[in-house]
Amino acid sequence: MPDVITVKVETEPQRYKDVVVEVERSTRKKPYLGGYRHKQTGVEFHHASAQTGPKARAISNVERYCRDTQTYQMKHIRQQTSEDTYTQMTKIGVYVSNMADKLMIPRKYTTAEEYHKMILEKVIVLQKYWRRWLAMKNVTKLKVDRQKRLDWEKQEEIKKREEKEMRIKKEFERRMNPKTKEDFDLLYSALEKWRLEELEKIDKTLSGAERKAALCQLLDQETQLIGSIGRHKKDADTDNREKIIQSFLNKAAAPKKWRGPDGNFTHMDTPYTIRAQELRDIYNSICFKYLTQDERLDVLLTLKHTVKEHDCKLTQEIIELIDREADLLMRGVRDSNLEGLRKRIATLFLPSVEFQLSTNSRTVGRCRKCRNLDNDARTRQDYSHYRLMLRDLRRLEESYGDDSKVAFLLQVSRPKEESSAHERLETLAEVYLYDSI
Repeated sequence: MPDVITVKVETEPQRYKDVVVEVERSTRKKPYLGGYRHKQTGVEFHHASAQTGPKARAISNVERYCRDTQTYQMKHIRQQTSEDTYTQMTKIGVYVSNMADKLMIPRKYTTAEEYHKMILEKVIVLQKYWRRWLAMKNVTKLKVDRQKRLDWEKQEEIKKREEKEMRIKKEFERRMNPKTKEDFDLLYSALEKWRLEELEKIDKTLSGAERKAALCQLLDQETQLIGSIGRHKKDADTDNREKIIQSFLNKAAAPKKWRGPDGNFTHMDTPYTIRAQELRDIYNSICFKYLTQDERLDVLLTLKHTVKEHDCKLTQEIIELIDREADLLMRGVRDSNLEGLRKRIATLFLPSVEFQLSTNSRTVGRCRKCRNLDNDARTRQDYSHYRLMLRDLRRLEESYGDDSKVAFLLQVSRPKEESSAHERLETLAEVYLYDSI
């Protein structure tokens, strides 16, 4: 746009006048107050706004910015200002009634020092009552905490006494009706303690031929007790045999698992675990009752194809028994007459299953059964009290809620050497005693 433009202005009807207008360039950006845009041409039309700039501020000679005004120190001074008032009294031409007047007697004048002293004394009284209330509140809280502590100690004492009675009762029940390996370890440990006590008594009181006779009698008594424990163990093994077999098969057929970085477990089936699952299903099918004739024949056929994979004397005997049962089933023999034959097939099939499941072992040494037998015969160590200590330690650590994992990594195991066993158990006992303190 040029700096000067000519505008034609109509002054009178049909009469125009040319006016020269100078265009003043604005130094500020015109604010956008809205507008419209032509849809076809795209031209924008803005709303009108003030064309003149803001009014310039008048220049003043007064200094507006000074260090003294910014760093001035304020002071607070008490000051009593005067106040004008008026009064009215009786005089000539004016009568003021005094019926409602009161006679004011001046009291003792209180100075500012006395007034502030009184305020301080009242503040001290308020503080005394406030502190007394706080002290009573704290004492009440301490009384409640003390009562809670006494109740907790009483409950803990009752709980410990009940746990001890329950433990003694359970131990007595375990001694009278042993069922698990831990129960028989307890019996053998008690037998060993009794034998050592009797042996010590004989060594202290007897000598010579009397000592030998007492030792022979002690040996006979020990033999009788071992035989009695053995009979109980045989009965318990008979009752727990099927449970032990199922536990063994389920453990062998379980997939391999490990914990990942995110804390979740990953399960993986290997060819060995898949084979173990197949053998477990076959064994369960053999032992399952209430099958129809066709279903039983299908189970026997599957078993026959499975044992044919290994040609040995054991598998040949199993195949012969399978053919015998199939022939008897076809002849219509009742199931009650086939129980002995079926039990014999399951009994013979189980060793082949254990053989196939244990072929992936890579270590050579004494098995767990051999170590248990050695413990029953010689050392007769009972680890049940250490298991109890470890269980109490884990429960105590869990109650703290501090995510401690050391107690859960410890375990009571039966090591191969007796010396290492004592070392591990002593370490566990030290950990438990330190935690209790």
